[in-house]
Amino acid sequence: MAFLAVPEPFDLALTTERFRAFGLDRANLWHEGGLHRAVAGREVRIEPAVGGVEVEPLDAGTEPVVRSLLGLAFDLDSFCAWSAADDVLAAIVPRLAGFRPPLTPDPFEMLVGSITAQQVSLFSAFAIRNRLIERFGECVGEVWAFPTRERLAGVREEELVALGFSRRKAEYVVGLARADLDLDALATLPDAEVKGRLTGLRGLGEWTADWFLARHLARPHAWPWGDLALRKAVAALYRGLDVREAGARFHPFENLTAHYLLLAQRVP
Repeated sequence: MAFLAVPEPFDLALTTERFRAFGLDRANLWHEGGLHRAVAGREVRIEPAVGGVEVEPLDAGTEPVVRSLLGLAFDLDSFCAWSAADDVLAAIVPRLAGFRPPLTPDPFEMLVGSITAQQVSLFSAFAIRNRLIERFGECVGEVWAFPTRERLAGVREEELVALGFSRRKAEYVVGLARADLDLDALATLPDAEVKGRLTGLRGLGEWTADWFLARHLARPHAWPWGDLALRKAVAALYRGLDVREAGARFHPFENLTAHYLLLAQRVP
């Protein structure tokens, strides 16, 4: 295995907690103390190590995916220094030391996952997502590769309904797969234009676009104020502070704040 350094403090289990919090995640599998992910037909395993992680295999093809999963795009030093001035975050951030918000490496996977999670519990969403992965994805060792955009562009909506998707969500997924929008190119655009392009597609609203900015592009100012769990976290921790207005309070670290507040509610 090859070593990849990660700035300290770092806790791989805490960083990848989201992949286990709502049930098994076939595409991001925690197995025997390490995280497994399929990359271009290969199974990649990430294990904790002193000062970083051990990765097998680690090369030009797998490293960008590993870095996304470990949230290495985020500047945690600046965030930690800034958060010390906020009474709530000053207690939360040290308690969650070692956490780096993981990103979803693939934009299509990110959007399909968001569609799956619309207006249902995340436990239900993960179960439906796993059925989608097992039906249309590819098994690579212990883990599964998420279905490709090309694969889902060829399915019938009825096939997704049979997996537990509502009729409307099945339409959204197939429509997204068949859309002309270049999802990879969105990384080159400013936040507002990314949101405009995404919300122009049927079934993709502001909530989905905000999480795309937050969990795929790691944009620092993404603030998914429409997320029910985030609204509850802000209300509970900040004594009724309006979640939409709260974004200004957490500038310029809206995205990282959202991740830490959500995790703080899941990990008392």
